[in-house]
Amino acid sequence: MSSPDLAAALANADLLHDRATIGRAIDAMALRIRNDYAGHLPVFLTVMHGGLPFGGELALALGARGLDIEMDYLHATRYRGATSGGELVWKHRPATPLRGRRVLLVDDIVDEGHTLAAVRAWCREEGARDVRIAALAVKRHDRCVEGLCADYAGVDVPDRYVFGYGMDYHEQGRNLPGIYALRD
Repeated sequence: MSSPDLAAALANADLLHDRATIGRAIDAMALRIRNDYAGHLPVFLTVMHGGLPFGGELALALGARGLDIEMDYLHATRYRGATSGGELVWKHRPATPLRGRRVLLVDDIVDEGHTLAAVRAWCREEGARDVRIAALAVKRHDRCVEGLCADYAGVDVPDRYVFGYGMDYHEQGRNLPGIYALRD
């Protein structure tokens, strides 16, 4: 059963992308990623918590296409349950050595990109030879960190508060099978 806060949010939200649409987007991304990483064993770094549902589905889609990956995760956040970002906080860094490796960062959304820019910089400092970003959603606006974009993007979302499919509404709704946007 939904909590009252999530139920109210859903009543004031539009469904942007349903599970079938998201599944097709993930399949298309997996094909591109498989082609780009053919002959390599990339380090597949899922950004917690938001990247978990998308990362799991993308990993399975890659496996179905014959691309093996070395999975690890990281937990770095600027939100900590809030709706706007603050200072980056590392909760867990990956244990897999990155020196000389190709790294695929997997996250739920590229909004302004501050978290992903910091994580990408950290991967490079750790010696990764190539760092690319796979994001389920990309928010349409002009406030993104300069030089940061998703190398592999699933769906576009408007410049509104979005939640579902890994993205939260006050730490709720991450397991919704679609992506929603608040109306106001």
